[in-house]
Amino acid sequence: MRLSKTEEELMNHLWKLETAFMKDLLEAYSEPKPATTTVATLLKRMTDKGFISYSTFGKSRKYYPLVKKKDYFKKHVNGLIKHFFNDSASQFASFFTKETNLSKSELKELKDLIDNEIKKK
Repeated sequence: MRLSKTEEELMNHLWKLETAFMKDLLEAYSEPKPATTTVATLLKRMTDKGFISYSTFGKSRKYYPLVKKKDYFKKHVNGLIKHFFNDSASQFASFFTKETNLSKSELKELKDLIDNEIKKK
């Protein structure tokens, strides 16, 4: 299951905060801030989807992520590779390195990361 763009934005705030009450999440947004009802709706949908949960403190809820950012991103990238690059990581890497205007030092850094992964395997 995926998050919508607005849910991802809220989830990014929650990942950064780790746990948060509604007021904390609203404060994390820059101006113009979304309406409280909008954030409440997003939180409900994200809870229903199994991405977050909460603990109750009186009438307040303290929200926390159930899915790690790394795991969500990994699934998202793997889906991208599967659907847009014929399930070929090398096609994705070719596109990524040619189309993202990486500097020579960034490309070298990527090469070093790949070389290190090759050594591990």
